[in-house]
Amino acid sequence: MSFDRERLPEPQTYFENAGLTLQGVGKWRSTACTFHGGTRSMRVNLESGAWVCMSCGQKGGDVLDYEMATTGAEFAEAAKALGAWVNDGREPAPAKPAPLSPRAAIEALGFESELVAIAAGNIAHGVELTPADSARILKAASRIIKISEAFTK
Repeated sequence: MSFDRERLPEPQTYFENAGLTLQGVGKWRSTACTFHGGTRSMRVNLESGAWVCMSCGQKGGDVLDYEMATTGAEFAEAAKALGAWVNDGREPAPAKPAPLSPRAAIEALGFESELVAIAAGNIAHGVELTPADSARILKAASRIIKISEAFTK
């Protein structure tokens, strides 16, 4: 099984089927933002499928990115939903078990890293960590290590 970008749906049809009303002329069209509800703040490129909200900043490079962002699906799941995941005769590689989806892992890494960075900044400014804060920083470091090990083996 593999991804075939050529099989992604044509952008205008895809976005209209997704319920967007595209307005304007040219390759970039305006529509309401799916993510924050702004009227005419999201722009959609009818050639590439790229999209960006000029207000909330959500963006993606094609209809696959939009599918993933609106449904929460991971890459392969979204590609299958769009008909761009094809059987090429090869056996799929065995999936390596992961404790988290890649998206959830990135979110967890971001949260734990921010916590560690704030503590480091406090220490740099002479703020002494409480025993509870020190224990939480150690827990954050442990989570960061576990996540990195799960995705690098």
